[in-house]
Amino acid sequence: MKIEIWSDILCPFCYIGKRRLEKALASFPHAQDVEIQWRSFELDPQANPTPGESQYARLAHKYGQSEAWARQMSANMAQSAAQEGLAFDFDRVVPANSLRAHRLVHLAAQHGRQDAAKERLFKAYLEEGLDINDVATLTRLGAELQLPAAEVEQLLASDQFEQAVRYDEYQAQQLNIRGVPYFVFEDKYAVSGAQPTELFQEVLEKVWQEGRPQPVQLAGAEGAACGLDGGAC
Repeated sequence: MKIEIWSDILCPFCYIGKRRLEKALASFPHAQDVEIQWRSFELDPQANPTPGESQYARLAHKYGQSEAWARQMSANMAQSAAQEGLAFDFDRVVPANSLRAHRLVHLAAQHGRQDAAKERLFKAYLEEGLDINDVATLTRLGAELQLPAAEVEQLLASDQFEQAVRYDEYQAQQLNIRGVPYFVFEDKYAVSGAQPTELFQEVLEKVWQEGRPQPVQLAGAEGAACGLDGGAC
């Protein structure tokens, strides 16, 4: 089963949604047959935050609200995250453009480390207060992910994988994705938002069963057949 997930590293709900899907997969008997592919989605491609600007000030400006409102909204989100075992720290969040981080995820995918890269970047941004647009920070995270140092250096000194990011975003436009996280199961069913774990469990079961239909016995008496219990066969 293939699951494609459009998300942005800057999106708290994307990290929450990731954790809830993982919890659903933990109880799914066919989890070993599930392939997850992360797709890039920039919530603010033109983002160029002012150095030293707080996350609260950025949110207040974006939504035309007060910083007190932004702090309360962030506190509510942190509480939801805590229920999933996540420790969001919005006091430390460094507003950033996420393009470089998305490109690093594409590089990690070539080395079978895509999910690990996504997890590490979410944690770096939302829990550790790291600048995910900073070259030195991304270089260090690349090393933690055991990505080849020369390839990480080349990535950060160029626009490598930018077209791959743009293609993911083009696909999002074709699917009319307006917000993230956005989960697509087997190119057939879509789940929008950080839905409860129980809903992910239901979708996993439904998609699995539909992909492997069971034979239906027609009504009527059974005909002659060989059985496991022997008989004339």
